[in-house]
Amino acid sequence: MADTPSNEPRLAPVAPSSRPVSEALLNDKWDRAVSSAVIRGSLGLSFGVVFSVLLFKRRKWPALVGLGFGLGRAYEEADVAFKNGPTRSGTNGMRLVRS
Repeated sequence: MADTPSNEPRLAPVAPSSRPVSEALLNDKWDRAVSSAVIRGSLGLSFGVVFSVLLFKRRKWPALVGLGFGLGRAYEEADVAFKNGPTRSGTNGMRLVRS
């Protein structure tokens, strides 16, 4: 009875799907951009809070200015990363030249 075909369709084994290289590069750039925004924004905010407490009699605007500077710097880095061609992380800021 094992030799008789059953009515169930046979399914071929599915290979694990791998992401295309372009999608992997884009995901790496987004990961780097978001982590840079979180780190630089929090550093700017913390410097703003310190200056607010020490110099500006606990006003709110130095903290907001520090946050803005941090997020602006993160935005600039992300903008450069997205406008440049495909690069792999670990190139230490050096541009890859194809010959």
